[in-house]
Amino acid sequence: MSDNPADAFKQALAESARTIAGLPEIEVSYTPDPSGMSGQRMRLPPVSRKMNPEEVKLARGKADALALRLRYHDESAHAYRMPQGDMAREIYGALETARCEALGARAMPGVAANLDASLTERGKKANWAGISNTEDAPLAEACALALRAAATGRSLPDSCANLIRLFSDKFDENSAKSIASLIANLDNQEEFSKQAWDLIDAMGYGDELGAPPDETDFDDSPPEEDESQDEEEDQSGEDQQQDGEQDDSPPESSDDDASGDDSSAETTAVMVDDDSDESAESDDQQQADGDPPPYIPPGIPDSEASRDYSVFNKAHDEEIKAEDLCDGEELTRLRNFLDAQVAPLKSAVGRLANRLQRKLLAQQNRSWDFDQEEGILDAGRLARVVANPTTPLSFKVEQDTEFRDTVVTILLDNSGSMRGRPITIAAVSADVLARTLERCRVKTEILGFTTKAWKGGTSRLEWIDAGRPQLPGRLNDLRHIIYKAADAPWRRARRNLGLMLREGLLKENIDGEALEWAHKRLVNRPEQRKILMVISDGAPVDDSTLSANPSHYLEKHLRDVIRMVEAQRRVELVAIGIGHDVTRYYRRAVTITDAEQLGGAITDQLADLFDVNTDSPKGRRPFAA
Repeated sequence: MSDNPADAFKQALAESARTIAGLPEIEVSYTPDPSGMSGQRMRLPPVSRKMNPEEVKLARGKADALALRLRYHDESAHAYRMPQGDMAREIYGALETARCEALGARAMPGVAANLDASLTERGKKANWAGISNTEDAPLAEACALALRAAATGRSLPDSCANLIRLFSDKFDENSAKSIASLIANLDNQEEFSKQAWDLIDAMGYGDELGAPPDETDFDDSPPEEDESQDEEEDQSGEDQQQDGEQDDSPPESSDDDASGDDSSAETTAVMVDDDSDESAESDDQQQADGDPPPYIPPGIPDSEASRDYSVFNKAHDEEIKAEDLCDGEELTRLRNFLDAQVAPLKSAVGRLANRLQRKLLAQQNRSWDFDQEEGILDAGRLARVVANPTTPLSFKVEQDTEFRDTVVTILLDNSGSMRGRPITIAAVSADVLARTLERCRVKTEILGFTTKAWKGGTSRLEWIDAGRPQLPGRLNDLRHIIYKAADAPWRRARRNLGLMLREGLLKENIDGEALEWAHKRLVNRPEQRKILMVISDGAPVDDSTLSANPSHYLEKHLRDVIRMVEAQRRVELVAIGIGHDVTRYYRRAVTITDAEQLGGAITDQLADLFDVNTDSPKGRRPFAA
């Protein structure tokens, strides 16, 4: 029997979570990693032997919140009415979370108290009580709090009530009616999601909702094909809930589009065979008119690493500098917030950075060749020279140690799963590392990768317009961010790293194309030695792409890109996984279980790389994984 008094509590809490969720097979672990679900595994905050009351309340609140979502949430019903705009999506998701927790709070008073404790901790951690203007306040959380308070009749914690006050002008008569409708449909997720659209509209974000799902296919169909309209409208809900299922497109629709309508010809150009004369003529005509086609011409691969990988439309992808994504004032505010969040961490990472700096500078120091016939007199042999002035080999010559020009690229995963502590620590670690390497005359580039939208953007809409062709390839719009260019001094790029904390920036991750992009940038650099460090917390995930392609589509492409980079040996590749085993992808990799270890992992791995004998690849030390 265990002598840890907290073990009995942990076991009881795990059984309680399984009972509330109605899933007896759930595994429960207590870890410093962010709380959440990974398949059938539930992660909860750690509880020490002393069982501090705050620890106990937080663990109970997190367990109840996760269990209630498992019990009451249907992911397919939630995705069916997912809005298109970022803010609308955030409100929609926050309302669904509040719905699940309100149902549990109304049925079980003990659960309601636990959820209040968890909510109090969230409010304190995000400093909601200290926010004084709506620009810094999360509107989505305010909407969820308003629904929670109205549905349960419980007063909000002091750390949360400030959000409602800040947005008091938005909670008018229209929003009150919408909240009342939401409460009336708490038990019906489908009806609840419909009413959520009304509240989003009342908040002033109706333009981000997009077309209602029941009307999307109907509106996009040609007016003369009534039968196909009815068939597509009946199947629209089913199409959005089932992965990989495709609609049958009328053959006359694609023929007409390819020959008559210019925009439709652009949409279908990627789907026709390489030997299609009609498609080739259409593309040539567009180029002659000065309007370049949005798709990659047939025969040109979308990826150097794999000809099996394709992209439906690259026209909406974005490579953008961080300073172009928001104004300078907001960048300054976000940077100040980043500095405040990581003040305790910076000293620890700074010590590690100093160790790396000493190692790099030691390799760049000058050395001496002894026992020379001419040069500077060697003081260690002074006695011998005095005894016999004609003694040869008593001099030394100063030499410069060869230290090859080096550039380091840090590629950061900017996906939604990195939100919170992981992305904060990643930002400050990259910041400190850039400063350290700059002092050692090693250029550093900091890049980030995400997507422009959740669950597909403009590319997915165009795929739907095209009749949902099978195996379309990547179906989302990429956003590749340059936080710091290799030639830019750190002082000019310092503010940019705060952008990672911007609400709504972190979305989905397509690692393979991001790695290929970073590799191409490095290969074109003039430095002799090139190092690429990837920091990620999971496998590539994009719901839109995976729903229309094989489930391993993105993961296979990532493996192909890694194989290409490692085979070419023009760039030294290393990866760090945060709570995710990346050693199954990368030959040189390390996995950390806590984001707090990231600073040490970065400096240790770089120190290991700079320690090796770079003159001969066969002579290098094994990489510490």
